[in-house]
Amino acid sequence: MSVSTYTVTGMTCGHCVGTVTSEIGKVSGVTGVEVELATGKVTVTSDSPLNEALVRDAVEEAGYELVAG
Repeated sequence: MSVSTYTVTGMTCGHCVGTVTSEIGKVSGVTGVEVELATGKVTVTSDSPLNEALVRDAVEEAGYELVAG
C-alpha cells in the first residue's frame, strides 16, 4: 500500500470535496481518498505509488488545481 499527500486549491465547500474525491477515486489503483477542506490537503491511498500526472489530471478534471509539493 502507498500513501501520497497533495494540496488542492480552489475548493470552497462540501460539493468541491465530493467532486475531487470522486475524480481521484477513478484513478487506477486508488483505494481511498481523504480531503481536508480547510487546508486543501488530499491524502490518497493506493495499491502502489501513483503517477502524480494522473492525480493532477483528475484534480483538473474536477475543476481545481494541484499545487506542487
